[in-house]
Amino acid sequence: MVYRCCSRSRASAQRNSRTFRVGRPKPTEAVVQTDVRRALSEDVGSGDCTAALVPADARLDTRVICRETAVLAGRPWFDETFRQLDCKIAIEWSVDDGAAIGPDQEVCRLHGPARAVLTGERTALNFLQTLSGTATRTREYVDAIAGTGAEILDTRKTLPGLRHAQKYAVLCGGGRNHRIGLWDAILVKENHIAAAGSIPAAVARARQDQPELLLEVEVETLAQLDQAFESGAQRVLLDNFPIERLREAVKRYKGRIGLEASGGIELDTIRVVAETGVDFISTGDITKSVRAVDFSMRFA
Repeated sequence: MVYRCCSRSRASAQRNSRTFRVGRPKPTEAVVQTDVRRALSEDVGSGDCTAALVPADARLDTRVICRETAVLAGRPWFDETFRQLDCKIAIEWSVDDGAAIGPDQEVCRLHGPARAVLTGERTALNFLQTLSGTATRTREYVDAIAGTGAEILDTRKTLPGLRHAQKYAVLCGGGRNHRIGLWDAILVKENHIAAAGSIPAAVARARQDQPELLLEVEVETLAQLDQAFESGAQRVLLDNFPIERLREAVKRYKGRIGLEASGGIELDTIRVVAETGVDFISTGDITKSVRAVDFSMRFA
């Protein structure tokens, strides 16, 4: 999977600094299949010795119920879990990914061979509860800054092995994807600057080697912000900027370079940050601190 953000000139970067999108709205089949295969291998191992107690020809009708207010995410992984176990399992969804759901709401029904349904229950629900938790937390942040014009970005602070899945869940929650990994966008941070010698040197090398990638520079001062802009960066990450410094950054560069606030921003303080006029706010809280949504599978 390759997610590319194309960029060419300073003028183009200025005009389109808010339009760069890293990621896409749906995961590829290969990603979903790999995630599910790994999860089933962990859980099933050499075989489900408990499900084997059920008659081989037994069939089950089940319902998946949400027990709390949430945003649904994870259908592709849920479906693939049962597809890999037994393609004869039928799943009927009543809710789309990205939809708000409430307590005691049925989200889908399953019908098929009992052994496979029982074997896949926990793995499928693990995906659903974790990704719905990610989407739900993202929606809370998105709602908190509604009307400000700012957008919520995720980070690379994801659960191991679930990078693409959680990035998808962020989109379901109304957020936007930052870079997927280290390969699809350039983010020049403090240690990169030190190793390269300066912000201009780091940006020049990036422009020379990989001009097609989104180029962002992390800055801690207004002087560094000036350097990043003059060097040709398309976006700056304003790291732990106080509110007044954020306002000054917006005053100087709004509409000329993408402005991303990050660092120490929590749900109860994020609106003040958004109201400074920054374009983006990135937070690891929506992926690394996810609380699973309560789902249960009820058998008829």
